[in-house]
Amino acid sequence: MPEQEPPVHGFAVAVVREDNRWRCSTLDGDALSELDAAITQLRGLRSTGAVFGLLAVDDEFFIVLRPVPGGVSLLLSDAAAALDYDIAADVLDLLRVDPPDEEDEELWPEGDLAVLADLGMPKHELQVIVDEVDLYPDEQLQMIAQRIGFGEEFTRLLDTLQA
Repeated sequence: MPEQEPPVHGFAVAVVREDNRWRCSTLDGDALSELDAAITQLRGLRSTGAVFGLLAVDDEFFIVLRPVPGGVSLLLSDAAAALDYDIAADVLDLLRVDPPDEEDEELWPEGDLAVLADLGMPKHELQVIVDEVDLYPDEQLQMIAQRIGFGEEFTRLLDTLQA
């Protein structure tokens, strides 16, 4: 009998900016455990403005994914998460990065720290947020949302998810 991965908790949010207005909505449940599902759902949100996804997984790590022509731009907040979570391992596979060794205790992000730079989150500021290891992923994503300008919409959506 194949070993089954435990259910993943957290949230998967699509963020869309169109006509200078931000809109946040939840992605379907499989987006939290299957990277391809999250990418497919985001690609389905046709928009002339920015479209990206924010995933917080089990209070452990977050993923920022943004469809771009010819692929997807990705940021995984903790590369070591790939040792325990298939979705994080899938991010590293797409990035063509080997997972860290089991003995490695250091946390580091992997991927494109400039994934949201054109929206007002410079690479160095995103690095500071990722380095805040005392914060939970939802708190880190909240900081990103505030900095870019969709904090209220993001908070409102998270409040409905936690109700």
